[in-house]
Amino acid sequence: MSEVMTKSMARNVFYGGSLFFILIFIGLTAHSHLYAVNVSTDRETLNDSVAAGKHVWERHGCINCHTLLGEGAYFAPELGNVMRRWAVQDDPEAAADMLKAWMEAMPTGIEGRRQMPYFGLTDEEYRELSDFLLWSGTINTLNWPPNDAG
Repeated sequence: MSEVMTKSMARNVFYGGSLFFILIFIGLTAHSHLYAVNVSTDRETLNDSVAAGKHVWERHGCINCHTLLGEGAYFAPELGNVMRRWAVQDDPEAAADMLKAWMEAMPTGIEGRRQMPYFGLTDEEYRELSDFLLWSGTINTLNWPPNDAG
């Protein structure tokens, strides 16, 4: 092989490499869609309250401070497994009460401590948000986060 690459050699490398990576991309995309539909999301437990809780999550920008399943900001704790950490994953009423008590106790005003803002949520919004967090705790995350604290 010559030390200088000709135009036809460069074209072949470009087209061959492009075709290879396009095939890899298509294969990985198909795999992720098939895997996500069949394994990761528990669609049977997805209900209106969970969807409303997701809207509460988005409306108040919780992801600007918290992570959920590894996505979001790292200012505040991971919330994908918070109900399991609080040991209320099997009791939706206790989960809503615990979430309400926690969120209302957070704006303490202690200097030097990270502060959670007061959102003024209704009891129904606390219930919906806790249902969303309970539901997100059922997603098969392949052992993510790697530890309980996120």
